[in-house]
Amino acid sequence: MNKEFQRYVVTRVKKAIVDYGMISDGDRVAVGLSGGKDSSLLLHILNQVRRVAPIKFSLHGIYVDPGWEMEINPLREFCENEGVPFYYKPTNIAEVVFDIRREKSPCALCANLRRGALNNTARNLGCNKVALGHHLDDAIETFFMSLFYTGQFRTFSPVTYLSRSGITMIRPLIYLTQEQVREMVQQKNLPVLENPCPVNGKTKRQEMREFVASLLTRYPELHLRFINAFKTADLRNLWPVRN
Repeated sequence: MNKEFQRYVVTRVKKAIVDYGMISDGDRVAVGLSGGKDSSLLLHILNQVRRVAPIKFSLHGIYVDPGWEMEINPLREFCENEGVPFYYKPTNIAEVVFDIRREKSPCALCANLRRGALNNTARNLGCNKVALGHHLDDAIETFFMSLFYTGQFRTFSPVTYLSRSGITMIRPLIYLTQEQVREMVQQKNLPVLENPCPVNGKTKRQEMREFVASLLTRYPELHLRFINAFKTADLRNLWPVRN
């Protein structure tokens, strides 16, 4: 049963890559590692895909350190075991967000700064694509957050070209649910580090995660419906272009 489930998960990632043309021959793909389960699974599966794919592409693991006290050796060892180069990028993002700016809602600024540092590091390494570990539940949560807090129908795109940096952002886990990610990580015993952020579990994102979980108890087909909506929506409106 475990092997069958693992094959299914990898197949779903391959399908997302093919459906949205995420990876091409000769790509240099940087995987943004956070220490969480999503990014660890992403690197692991992309490395499996890389070994059997008819095209050639390279992988590079990047950890952007916001400035927390966090033991990252498990990530370094994980990349070594996968045969993927590991890059550590130190920053003072935590100081900027919490001490200098003293943001009441710090997540948006923190995410933007981390994404900028990740993209710049990837570009300096000669990478043309950055892979993020967002899954289907993340997309649904983002949709409802945008609706409730900005009054817009928006979520992130499986593939986004960033014209300023020349980086293409891809999300190969887009067809996987949070539960599937969690189960796969447990079965493969992949590294998951504790999140030291002081607002972890107290954010609007957490509220929306609980809201979506409650919806799923009443509408268990929500995941499937959302995937179908991806395929039928006006992509220019659903997924805004980001520069």
